[in-house]
Amino acid sequence: MRQQIEEILSKVIYPGFLKSIMEFDFVTVIQIEEKDIVVSLDIPSASDEIAKQLEEEIVKRLSLFGTNIVVNIGQPKMPRQTSSDGKNVLPNIQNFVMVSSGKGGVALALAQQGKRVGLMDADIYGPNIPRMMGIADVQPVFLGKTIKPIPAHGIKVMSIGSLVERGASLIWKGAMVTQAIEQMLEDIKWGELDVLLFDMPPGTGDAQLALAQSLPVTAGVCVTTPQKVSLDDTIRSMDMFTQLLGEVPIEPAIREGGDSGQPITVIAPNCETSKRYQAIATKLWDYLQEVNEGDGVDNSSIQPTIF
Repeated sequence: MRQQIEEILSKVIYPGFLKSIMEFDFVTVIQIEEKDIVVSLDIPSASDEIAKQLEEEIVKRLSLFGTNIVVNIGQPKMPRQTSSDGKNVLPNIQNFVMVSSGKGGVALALAQQGKRVGLMDADIYGPNIPRMMGIADVQPVFLGKTIKPIPAHGIKVMSIGSLVERGASLIWKGAMVTQAIEQMLEDIKWGELDVLLFDMPPGTGDAQLALAQSLPVTAGVCVTTPQKVSLDDTIRSMDMFTQLLGEVPIEPAIREGGDSGQPITVIAPNCETSKRYQAIATKLWDYLQEVNEGDGVDNSSIQPTIF
């Protein structure tokens, strides 16, 4: 009977994905009692709608056994609302992570673990996410005044590089940077996400400040190579980031994947490098939950003063 239950649960597709709750390893307990079948899950989304949808489908599919079906669903704690003095222009997104400078590997690893992930290329001086994600030739879809993110390898992606003419020189002054970031946040139709990652330009300039004042950023991640020059540059933007999460070997397959738009976590999910990305993604997700279960995040102290 247990095998039959597992086969049935393997047909329950996790909302928004192509994989089942069994493939994601979300099912933690299958308990068969005299009058009850108890199924327990841990899912990465705090959405009540997703939990309700899963519960209804599981009950419906297992009802053929003619017993009482009990479904227990564990979910992460919903981040607390920003204080009235703060600002959050994207309340449908649970967590915000700045990555300086990101290349998409952790975003892909999070999505492979069943998280609803968005990736915004906020590096307006050198937007390279479209090429690395294989969407350099894909034009975004405009829905009236809003823009639909471009799907790539199971995540939602948007970049300033997808909105400007290829090869055009991007010369931005401070106010233009702030305006561009704010407009991208307001105009992109992200929908509900578990986490939105931002690929940031180096440093702690206008782009970082614009994001931090618009959203309660949950965490920041610095990415660097071991060369001293690179470490020197990274240290300048480490005020917000107290520890690095892991190490990924520098190997040709990563560069080749980035150039071809086929990231290594997609084409070789079981290789050592991909496993490193998965471990980093797990550590990052655990940290986000730790923050949300504590005092949460708040950006009220860095809002601009109005005179």
